[in-house]
Order: sequence, then C-alpha cells, then structure tokens
Amino acid sequence: MSVLALAVTGRGLVDPSEPVLRGDDDALWRGRAAFETLRVYGGRPFRLEAHLDRLIASAESIGLPPVERRRVQVLAGLVLPKAKGGDASLKLVWTAGSTTGPPSGLALLGEIPTWIEPLREKGATAVSLLGVRATVPWLLPGVKSTSYAVNMAAEDEARRRGVDEAVFVDAEGIVLEGTVTNVWWRRGDTLYTPSLELGILAGVTRAALIELAPGCGFRVAEGAYPLCDLLDADEAFSSSSVRETLPLVEIDGHPLGRGPASDELQRALRALAAKV
Repeated sequence: MSVLALAVTGRGLVDPSEPVLRGDDDALWRGRAAFETLRVYGGRPFRLEAHLDRLIASAESIGLPPVERRRVQVLAGLVLPKAKGGDASLKLVWTAGSTTGPPSGLALLGEIPTWIEPLREKGATAVSLLGVRATVPWLLPGVKSTSYAVNMAAEDEARRRGVDEAVFVDAEGIVLEGTVTNVWWRRGDTLYTPSLELGILAGVTRAALIELAPGCGFRVAEGAYPLCDLLDADEAFSSSSVRETLPLVEIDGHPLGRGPASDELQRALRALAAKV
C-alpha cells in the first residue's frame, strides 16, 4: 500500500518513512496485533464504527491490551484529511507495544490499488486451496490479526498457478473464504455465502451486502456448502472493504458466467457509501 499519511498514538502525524514500532513489540516477533482495513469514499470512512467494533473484538481474542477506541478514532481523524475528499484505504492497527511500554495504535491512509478496477472489469480467476476451519477458540475464529503469513503464501501459490486469487476450502471440501475476502455465488435469485459458524471473518462489506441484497432482488442463504456448489453456480464473486465486489469468472479452471448480482450489488454498495 502506498502510504499517504501515518499517525501513531503518543506522536500524532509522523512521516510515513519513519520507524514507529519498537524491536521488542510482539507485533513484529509473533504477529500479535489486530488490524482493520476499510475504504474511504469521498474523504469519508465507510462504517468506521463497525470496523472499530471488530478491531476491539480481535484484540481481545488475541490477548492484547484493550483497544482505546477514542484514541484510534483520533488517529483516523488525523490522516483522513490527506485523502483530500477522494477515495482511499484506511488501515488501523493495534499492537501490544513494547514489553515495558503502553500498547501502540497506528492509522495508515493509502491509495486505492490501481489494479482493482481493471480486474473488476475482466473478472478474477481463482484456485481452491486447503484451509483450516477455525471452529475452536485457539484458532481465533473471525479474528483479523497481522499473522497473515499463511494468507500471503496462498496468494503467492495462486499467482504461481497463474490465477488472481485463492479460495480456502477445508479438508471436507467445504468453502470457507478467500485470502482477504468473503466468497459469494448465485443460483437463480439466491445468493449463497459461507456461514460465520465456519470460523470465517465477519466481513463488514459482507454484512452490508446482506442488507442490500433484498433491494436488488436477491435472497441470501448462509451455510456450509461444498466446493461443487460454487463451481455449479450461475455466477460467483468475492467481497471486501477495499475491493468491494469482484466477479470470479474461473475457479480451478472451471469457467463461471458473469451475472447481474455482482454488478448490481457493487452499484448498491457505492450508493450506500455515498449516503454516509
């Protein structure tokens, strides 16, 4: 992410090129930090409070010092003017801090990656890879932490295979989620998406799409679905805060058609964001 602005607890705005973490912070050594990434539309963050709720919950699950909500809100307020009324991405991070000091909060404002719109236009390709169903507390179900090595390795494997994305399935072939996305598919007028009971991330954009779907003429079904259901779909797409909705046109070499749901929900999501 190209960083436009950076703010840190206890320091305020700092030069993005300056170091801001101590060497004894567990965020560095063990990946023990919680984070959120959200999209900024016209200089305004979309559903900031929902992202802060999830940041607080993630930090608690990891065993970090409690997130100081107001301090993180202040950090976000410091960097948002650097968006200059345009679209951007906002990353919020909460770490344990040093072994002798207080926890650290960071807010990073960055540019929207330029590859997203061209990929939305042509549609993404994906491969299914083995993932873990996080159904017990020590597997941190629904937690967004900086321990992202497995997710990044999966993205690298997808690119090695010549595709854009990876979709995790468990050992029984049940669809879970993407490396940084939630997964959806449509059959008729029904949208299917994996249930949160599978331990997947409760995406903020996922929740928004569930709200928007009826107004677009679709009903939503959540559950545990095998990969074959996804491959037999009329259309498929992923969702995330920064990528929004992104059509999936091929999975494991199996072509999927482009359909109305992804595009209609994308328009509805943008319209909702414009009202914020």
